[in-house]
Amino acid sequence: MSSFSAPIAAQIWDMKYRLKDASGAVIDATVQDTWRRVARDLASVEQDPAAWEDKFYAALEGFKYLPAGRIIAGAGTGRSVTLFNCFVMGTIPDSMGGIFDALREAALTMQQGGGIGYDFSTIRPRGAAVMGVAADASGPLSFMDVWDAMCRTIMSAGSRRGAMMATLRCDHPDIEAFIEAKRDPARLRMFNLSVLVTDSFMDAVKAGAPWDLVHGGRVYKTLQAPDLWNKVMRNTYDFAEPGVIFIDRINAANNLNYVETIAATNPCGEQPLPPYGACLLGSINLAVLVKDAFSPAAQMGTAALDDLVRTAVRMMDNVVDASRFPLPQQAAEAQAKRRIGLGVTGLADALLMLGLRYGSDDAARQCEDWMHAIARSAYLASVDLAREKGAFPLFDAEKYLNSGTMRGMDADVRDAIRTHGIRNALLTSIAPTGTISLYAGNVSSGIEPVFAYAYSRKVLQKDGSRTEEEVVDYAVTKWRDMHGDAPLPDYFVNAQTLPPLDHVKMQAAAQKWIDSSISKTINCPEDISFDDFAEVYMAAWDQGCKGCTTYRPNAVTGSVLTVTETAKAAPVTQDAPPAMGEVVYLTEPLERPAALEGSTYKVKWPISEHALYITINDTIIAGRRRPFEVFINSKNMEHFAWTVALTRMISAVFRRGGDVSFVVEELKAVFDPRGGAWVNGAYIPSILAAIGGVIEQHLVAIGFIAGEGLGLKSDPKAQAMAVGDGPRSSCDSCGSFDLRMAEGCMTCGSCGNSKCG
Repeated sequence: MSSFSAPIAAQIWDMKYRLKDASGAVIDATVQDTWRRVARDLASVEQDPAAWEDKFYAALEGFKYLPAGRIIAGAGTGRSVTLFNCFVMGTIPDSMGGIFDALREAALTMQQGGGIGYDFSTIRPRGAAVMGVAADASGPLSFMDVWDAMCRTIMSAGSRRGAMMATLRCDHPDIEAFIEAKRDPARLRMFNLSVLVTDSFMDAVKAGAPWDLVHGGRVYKTLQAPDLWNKVMRNTYDFAEPGVIFIDRINAANNLNYVETIAATNPCGEQPLPPYGACLLGSINLAVLVKDAFSPAAQMGTAALDDLVRTAVRMMDNVVDASRFPLPQQAAEAQAKRRIGLGVTGLADALLMLGLRYGSDDAARQCEDWMHAIARSAYLASVDLAREKGAFPLFDAEKYLNSGTMRGMDADVRDAIRTHGIRNALLTSIAPTGTISLYAGNVSSGIEPVFAYAYSRKVLQKDGSRTEEEVVDYAVTKWRDMHGDAPLPDYFVNAQTLPPLDHVKMQAAAQKWIDSSISKTINCPEDISFDDFAEVYMAAWDQGCKGCTTYRPNAVTGSVLTVTETAKAAPVTQDAPPAMGEVVYLTEPLERPAALEGSTYKVKWPISEHALYITINDTIIAGRRRPFEVFINSKNMEHFAWTVALTRMISAVFRRGGDVSFVVEELKAVFDPRGGAWVNGAYIPSILAAIGGVIEQHLVAIGFIAGEGLGLKSDPKAQAMAVGDGPRSSCDSCGSFDLRMAEGCMTCGSCGNSKCG
């Protein structure tokens, strides 16, 4: 584990990517073992596996090429998992049987951990006639509710948090209801929502023209295009959704527009895909390729970049053959087109090491140059693969060369494709890289600006003591190695201070050479005016972006973690990375005051002779009350062992802080196989569920959750009252408040957990 530059990188590897057996025993003793496992598996499909294994290992070594986490964690393990990150499901038929067949396919895909996208535009609008049953249609949103419930069920069964994208065309009759769906904070929480915006709609918006809402050739309603656009902007301003996807632009720029039509993307938007489309992801770590950083001679190692891209393309092409797929249709689609999504991470750090301010004109030009170089190398590598292994099955030279990115590609690349074909129909994409960027030493994520140059986290040491560990950005570490404690230059800007239009400029510069799309969040200040906010989306359209996602902290979306740029670490008492089995706590338990206020509740369970007495004590933080500990007592000795255990476990959870309302959900979901009981006119499935109900009532009484039935971790109404001036969400995985919106996903900086994976 000595290859890690920071403890957090070692911890990410150990938690997420290190191979262990079913009992938790370590198989990958070092990160080098992980690299070797991945390299060996991806080389196994080659005619000379041994030669390519060493080449692949060299690309992985030193975190130069970063396959998506799904590949690092799954390749070479022998487990029945997919190595693909992104799926768009089949077209939803406008029939009850077809809709529920599609739901089944979604469940099977999500069960294997794939993020999925769906276009619901094919479903007839609410109130439309359903022939043969004398009924009116319930509309696409009602079926989205069914998908949402399915995703919650898969999640509660033990799978990772579900991730789904729902799209609806801007001319669908139910588009207004879709735009406003997230106004209900309990609805569609498993979905990201995006409106499919057409070129004709944007023309109508700019012209102030009327706009028809149409389905099945029938005009259901006509409204003013600017009014509908402003409705999208207003809801995104207030509720952070829906996003905007410029769907005609995506289809026009698609290398495969002669054989497919795209109507949806994966959950984070970097992969517009056709029905049953799938894509795998990987990133070139630009930060580690910069030579002579922070000096007048600083430059990108172009020869090293070219060689690394060529190797990465070959590795990713091999994943198509090495991976399993949840559905046979997905396997067939992947084999027919062999699309891959090679992107970058560490872009902002690389720019800093060249002395360029993220968002400046010079930085945008440099970004475009790097993306062009990567695209060129990737296409030439895929041509070489086609000469050796054959072009993708649906390749048609003339149609392909007159589509998408190809129209602007270098003449020599086009000539090579015309002569030899190409192995992979699409090659470049920029995906969320939050977790793998931490694993690589906390390089800046994707093409995002640096979120924070330094922040502190608490770590439990082996002796039981807790130390404060500084997590430092990769470029800052390099700066400190050269300049000590000298102040950072003024070109070190971060995501919180960068003007929103500078974000757009960088996204647009990168998009010129990206075949698919870019997962990026444009951070906006909370006090940005509505007009300035709407201008961001119009700028994204005018500058050629394929979509736009913003994040503006407010009372609905929550506030992003505030960090200080001068965070200093307390002395670390142990330099070694965590050993096998060590538990790393990412939040520090609350200290117990000398006296606490609380309440005691009596629970009489009908089939038990003695009542339970439940005492819940609270603490007060920043003027707000939150649960701190629980005591459960009864004269019934049959209950003694489990009530003591429950007391200790719940109290331990409460003392960790964060949103602990999920305890209610877990307890209320327990069913006794011997049957429950009726209590005060309601059926309670077990005595544990009764205890959960008491805790829920207490949390409502102290204002910790808004009302009964809202103690669900998937329900934003159950948001905890945290320290600070406003609501802050905690990480679903580790409970810390180190959440930041980046690349279209809420990502935890402490453990790397991300809804998008």
